[in-house]
Amino acid sequence: MDLDAYLARIGYAGAPRADLETLTAIHRAHLLAIPYENLDVQLQRPGDVSVQHAFDKLVTQRRGGWCYEMNGLLGWALAEIGFKVTRMAGAVGRTERGEISHGNHLVLRVDLDRPYIADVGFGDGVLEPVALAVGPMTVAEYDFRLEKLDADWWRFHNHALGGAPYFDFTEAAASDTTLNTTCQWLRTSPDSIFTQFPIVQRHTPDGLVIILGRTLRRVRPGERTQALIESADAFVDILAREFGLDVPEMAALWPAICAKHEELFGEKAN
Repeated sequence: MDLDAYLARIGYAGAPRADLETLTAIHRAHLLAIPYENLDVQLQRPGDVSVQHAFDKLVTQRRGGWCYEMNGLLGWALAEIGFKVTRMAGAVGRTERGEISHGNHLVLRVDLDRPYIADVGFGDGVLEPVALAVGPMTVAEYDFRLEKLDADWWRFHNHALGGAPYFDFTEAAASDTTLNTTCQWLRTSPDSIFTQFPIVQRHTPDGLVIILGRTLRRVRPGERTQALIESADAFVDILAREFGLDVPEMAALWPAICAKHEELFGEKAN
């Protein structure tokens, strides 16, 4: 694994230092360059929570990834630069799902003059790192909020047009064994949202572009539009054109993608 290769992948050309300016610039560059995606889960390909796996996939193969890969790679790069980084286990939907949600998200704490949350793995979440402090914040014209639930748990509230509305986390260092156990469940269980339909999300200079199943969604501050993707060829073309992903194998899954869409939404794109 090579730090310069990662910095080239995200288009960061500066001289990195362990300061807030560098953290913010790398966080933004990562999200603008590398999409969130679960296509390997859809294709039933193996994976884990190791940094080597994340580097090979996101840097060498120029793919995107989900939280374990996106934040795993970012956390490694920040540590290489000299930041103090703690990998923390998050829980998306903890109120609804209970203990099974623990470790279904990986989030990073970065300690500078104060602790910051760095998270490039929440899909349509925050574009820049935010201070670990109770209260609202606005980033790129989207409103977020951090809440302290009790002595152990924090809650990060996503913006109003986001997909998952929140995730909870504690500040304890995550166990890689726990993360990998949950990762494998998410990759294989029929009850996992990630096995049911493709999810691809990318930050752009003016908003977000998102695939959910066969729906293409565009999000800008205060505005969300969406339309149906009409064919397997169009799906593969959008992956390449909008997300920089060359995954023609996804065309073979098109009938299943359409069937799941009809099951969930009938004939409606909304």
